[in-house]
Amino acid sequence: MSELTLAHATTIVDSAIAHGRSANFRPLTIAVLDAGGHLVAFKREDTSGILRPQIAFGKAWGVLGMGVGGRELAKRAESHPSFFAALSDASGGRIFPVPGGVLIKNSAGTIIGAVGISGDPIETDWVPDHAVCLSVQNIL
Repeated sequence: MSELTLAHATTIVDSAIAHGRSANFRPLTIAVLDAGGHLVAFKREDTSGILRPQIAFGKAWGVLGMGVGGRELAKRAESHPSFFAALSDASGGRIFPVPGGVLIKNSAGTIIGAVGISGDPIETDWVPDHAVCLSVQNIL
């Protein structure tokens, strides 16, 4: 597979929401972007906060733009705050260097998109992003 399809993106979103419900997470918002940073699939659960769409998109967009997952991006932001301030400026504020963003790669290891999840506290954001990783492995 060389590109992310709507069917794959929908499966990723639905898997993340199903995992969030089974784990009793707060309402989630999930954005799936293709390799060009274009929105492919998006869902916002009822009562998820009003800024969650922008946060989910920013998490996906940030990992896609930098080529690393959200947890690694957060570590880099902590150790290089000036660089990430410049990145935020250059991206029009669209990069969110925090956990909850995951790269989507095909079987050849090529990045074909990214997922951003928002809704649960940062302390547990790694759990939904892990669920997304597992769902991606099952569909690609």
